[in-house]
Parts: sequence; C-alpha cells; structure tokens
Amino acid sequence: MLKLLTIFLILTSILCATDKEGKVEIYATSMESKDNVVTASGEVTVVYKDYFLSAKKAIYDKNSGELELFDNIRATQGKSYKLLGDYAKLNIAKKERVFKPFFMLEKESNVWISADEGCALDKDFDIQSGVLSGCNPNDPLWKIHFSSSTYNSEDMWLNIYNARIFIYDIPVFYTPYIGYSLDTRRRTGLLVPTYGISSDEGFYYEQPIYIAEQNWWDLELRPQVRSNRGYGAYSTFRFVDSKISNGELKTGYFKENDSYFESKNLENNTHYGFNFSYDNRDVIDQWFGTNLEGQSGLYMNLNNMNDVDYINLSTSSTTNNVTSTQVTSKINLFYNTDSNYFGSYFKYYKDLTVSNNEETIQELPTLHYHRYLETFFDDHLLYNIDVQSNNMYREVGKYVTQTDATIPVTLHSSLFDEYLNLSYQSNLYAQYSKFGGKEEVSSGEYNNGYIAKNYHVLSASTQLSRAFEDYTHVVDFSSTYTFAGEESRSGYYEDYENYCSQTENKNETICEFYEVSKIGEEQKFNFTQYLYDSNGAEIFYNKLAQTVSYESSVDTLGELENELNYHITKGINFYNNMFYNYNKNKFSKISNQLTFNGSGLNISFSHLYKDTFLEKTATYTPYTSYITSSASYTYNRHYSYNMTYNYDVESSLKKSASVGFLYKKRCWDFGLKYLENRRPTLTTTGSTSSYDRYIYFTVNLKPLMTSGSDPLFEYKLPEATQGL
Repeated sequence: MLKLLTIFLILTSILCATDKEGKVEIYATSMESKDNVVTASGEVTVVYKDYFLSAKKAIYDKNSGELELFDNIRATQGKSYKLLGDYAKLNIAKKERVFKPFFMLEKESNVWISADEGCALDKDFDIQSGVLSGCNPNDPLWKIHFSSSTYNSEDMWLNIYNARIFIYDIPVFYTPYIGYSLDTRRRTGLLVPTYGISSDEGFYYEQPIYIAEQNWWDLELRPQVRSNRGYGAYSTFRFVDSKISNGELKTGYFKENDSYFESKNLENNTHYGFNFSYDNRDVIDQWFGTNLEGQSGLYMNLNNMNDVDYINLSTSSTTNNVTSTQVTSKINLFYNTDSNYFGSYFKYYKDLTVSNNEETIQELPTLHYHRYLETFFDDHLLYNIDVQSNNMYREVGKYVTQTDATIPVTLHSSLFDEYLNLSYQSNLYAQYSKFGGKEEVSSGEYNNGYIAKNYHVLSASTQLSRAFEDYTHVVDFSSTYTFAGEESRSGYYEDYENYCSQTENKNETICEFYEVSKIGEEQKFNFTQYLYDSNGAEIFYNKLAQTVSYESSVDTLGELENELNYHITKGINFYNNMFYNYNKNKFSKISNQLTFNGSGLNISFSHLYKDTFLEKTATYTPYTSYITSSASYTYNRHYSYNMTYNYDVESSLKKSASVGFLYKKRCWDFGLKYLENRRPTLTTTGSTSSYDRYIYFTVNLKPLMTSGSDPLFEYKLPEATQGL
C-alpha cells in the first residue's frame, strides 16, 4: 500500500504540465515516460481546469503540449456538456482539441451531436458531417442531419449548415442554415419562424428576432411579409424597472399593397398602433421618496390604433384576432389605508366600427373616495361613505360631469340566540350633473341639476343547518322591505323625470346620462339552500328571489330569479340562471351551462338567451341568443384532441369553430388544427366582417422549440370554401 501511494505521489508531481492558464494532471494505473513523452494506460483520467477526461490510453508530449487519448473517451466540462469518442487529440498550449468520432451531450437541454470529427479551439467547436437531436440517441424520433456545424461553449450558440430535418428517417424539411442557442437563459438571437400560404394574401413569412442585452429588459422584433397583401413589423419591449414594477410596450405597422387595398375596399392602406401596459405596486413611495403607512398602486393599459386590422395582422393565428368592436385604455391610480381609499381612474374607449372616434364618450377621469366601514355600540351601528365624480367627455356632442355620494347607515342585532337577524338601513344618496358641449342636432335642453334622496331598508333573515350521516343541508330565508323617503330634484333630473323613467325611452339620446333608479315601496324574498357531502364539497346550490312591489304605477310582481348549480356526479356539473317576467309572460334571461370532466374528456356546452323587451328596429335587436361549446379528449399521454364551436343564434352567424389534435412525445410535438373565425374589418362603406378559414401545422422539436408556441406553418383556405 505504501509503495502504491509513493508511486501515485511521484507521478502526480511529474505529470503536471503548467501553462499560463493552468496545469494538466494525468492519473493512470500504468504509466511510462521517455524523452518527455508520457504513455499512460489502464483507467486514464486527465484533469485540466474544469475539464475531466477519461480513456483507456493516453500519450502526452510535454515538449509540444499535445495529449492523445484512445478508446472509450469521455470528456466533461463543468456541468454543461459531455464529449465522447474513440480518439482525441488535445494541444494544451494552443487549446486545440480533436475528437474522432465526435459525440457531445449538452446536459441542461439534453441536445446531443454526433459527427465524424469534431475540432475545438478554446471555446469554439467545428463539427463536420453529423446529426443533432434532443431525443433518445438509440432511436431518435426527430433528427437534423447537417454538413457542418459550429458551436461556442461560452455563449452556447449553435450554427447548423445544410440542415435536413428527419421524422422517423423521413426527410420533411431542408434549410441552408439554422442558428440556435442551447442556453436556457434569455439571450439575443433568432426565434423560430412562422410560414403560411393563403389564396388571397399569398405566402406568409415571419421571422422573430429576440434581443436581450441586459437582464432588466428584452425586445422582440417580428418583421413579416404577406406576398399578395403587403409587409410590416411588430415589436414587443418588456422591462422590469424595479422589484415592484414592470411594463410592456407593443408597437406595429403594416403597409397594404395597392392591389389588395383596392380589391378589398379597405378604409386604410396602412395599419398602425401601440399597446402599453405598466404595473407598480407602491408607486407613491417609489416615485416621490415618501414612507406612507398605506399602500399605493398604479396600473396602466393604453391602446391606440387606426383600425382593427392593426391587431388582426399582429399575429398569424386567427385565435388572437379581435371579435369585439371596442378597445379600452385604462389608467388606475389608488392609495389605500385601513380606513380610507382614494382612487383615480381614466378610461378611453376606441370604437373599431367607425373611422372617427369623436362621438364616443370617454371617462376622463373618475375620482373616487371610500370610507371603510365604521362601527359603534358593540358593532350594532355601522356606516360607510362612498363618493365618485365621473367626467364623461367627448369631442363632439354633449358631455357631463356626474358626482355621486352614498352614505348607508345600518343598525343590526340578533334575537332568539341568533336564530333571527334583524337590521335597519337608512341610505342617503345624491347625484349632481354639470353639462357641457354642443350637439349638431339638438335633442333637448341639458340643464345642470341634482337629485337627492334617501330610502330605508328593513331586513330579517335566518339560517338553519342539519347534519346527516352522508351530507349536510343548509337553508337560508331572508326578506328585505324597502321604502322611499324624501326626494329633491332640479334641472335635468326634474325636466326629464317622467320621460326618461320609462323603459322604452332608455335608448333615446336625451336619456343617455339619466342613470337614476326609482326607489319604490317593495319587498324582496330570498330562499337559498346548500347541500354538502361528508367532505364539505358542495353538491347542490339553489336560490330563489322574488320582488313584490307595492307601487300602483308598476307591476306588483318583479322578475322571478332562479339560480341553480348542481354537481350531478364528480365529473358532471349543471348550472342554470333565469329571470321570468310576469308582465310579458316571458323569460328575460336564461343561462345554461353543462360540463363534464373525467376519463380524459372535458366537455362544455353553454347557451345564453336575453330579451330586453325593447322595440326591434333596423339597427337594434332586443334579443341575444348565443351558443358556446368546447370539447377536448386526452387519449393518453401522447394523443389529445380538441374542438370548439360558437354560434350566434339570433344573427344566424357562426362566430368561430375549430377541430384539431396534438401528438406529444418527450422530445417533440406535432399538431394539426382546422379553424374558422369571424373578424371585423373597416371598409370605406363602414364596419363589416370577414370569415377566415385556416389550417395550422404545429411542430415542436423539443428543446429547440417550446410547447404552446405559434404554429410553424399555416394555410388560409379560399373564401369560397365551405366551413364546418
């Protein structure tokens, strides 16, 4: 044992070649040295800086600094990658390395490269004629054959030339160049492009460029070309300016070809806009250097565009297309303490159905103060204060500043050992309106005015519960009696009290600022019941609500509301909410949803019906009838299927539909989806809609690509093609 230890120490001291960067250490079970050439055999281990190499045999020339390794070579650098081969030649002085054959495994991404020969100079690898994949090396599901490749181990950037992508040994794609980073950290480079083809827009190509030069921001540029339609570019700038704040700025521009612009009769031949969002969770202390006891916050979501196609052209996927007709910009600023809340809100609405937004009402700003609940007399007396002032402004037409103040005062107690809860509430309410602006065509006089009133609410309620062996039943009965007190009106509220209080006049121009609810003498009855299983999970919920009016000028019975949520089984759930109008003998609203989730199957079907009972005109319908449905099925961990179908029954229009499947493996995903989507467009004759039909191909070669990314290729079907 002593002899072996002595030999080990001698060899260690002799076989250390020192250069400016460090030293080479060679360990072996057998070693010979002649003319400064060391031959090691057996279990050979070579240590150089953060390199660890093992082989069956090694020859080291101290004069030239060359180290040759033979048979079953393994090389590891730190924790990042492994190299394998049968022959390796390393020049320590020049930092050159040659492996024949070459096999490299990058541990973090699990990407491997196999080639006939690999040469390295310091951090740069030059690899000849090889194969790359992220799958099992024994039988890879996908692989990329290349004629040559270069790799930098410091920035972990891989260049591949003359790449042929194979799926199960079947060639599916060729590209002369692929550049990719094996580093999972944010870094500058090219992202996966998107391709597409359409009969009217032509060939589509988008090449994202990602820039991340500092850790607090990144920038994504997405230039695109649609050969028959035009070209443009979109960008997304993301930043984190502190631990409590972050933001994002999106901009875009698209230029239509003259032929496409004229054939589609579009309103604009360029589409541009921006979206800016920002969130700060302690804005006052951070920006002004204060140390307030409360919490402040700032939320911004600003959007502006010249028309809806700015959004529709920002992505290749029609699932992100706009189907609404309005875009809202918001700025919310608040300061909150245990007792008080102060808020300021700005809302700007962009109507996408018109080319001019001058007549759209904006809320710039709304000022809000709220005094939280105060209690007296052992919590039997409660009150709070709420004040809001809303400036509803527009460039053309009348506008108004409305200020609302609400002060509810409540006295409550319980009787019979808390079996009966009683309360009395007195509500003080006031609203003041100050008008401005002019109408091109006068709809009436707008005189500044106020309304002030108070009303009273008496409430009684009780809740009973009983536990059984397998479930618990809870019932709740409550009744509220409301009656009006004093009321005072002036100006606008006095002039149009009778006219704007009538339901059929609600949509008249003169009544658009008349937001006053008449308080009459009425009583509301509520019955609610719950059923829970032995684990406390809800089985059944039902609520019935009925209002009875004692005013002679209105119907005695208000609308009857019924709400039901029934968990039929562990996977089946049914929800219903409906309102019945006795006067019309019709339902004003019916909402139903049926869902199933189990055995890999997820199904949802819902229908919404509404009737406002207003008169139907050429531009207005009182009815809403809309169907939404979706289904997905996960057959196993590899195969999943999905579909959606949304239909506007009242308009007899299909809003959207899709059907597709996804095949997932550890190292790749493949998906195919057919999708239809109706989207609004702005033409010279006004707002209209287009119905797009697409076929999407999704291929994710993991880890080079990520699941859930945009489709790799899309095909837009001709407009004449019939849909689902």
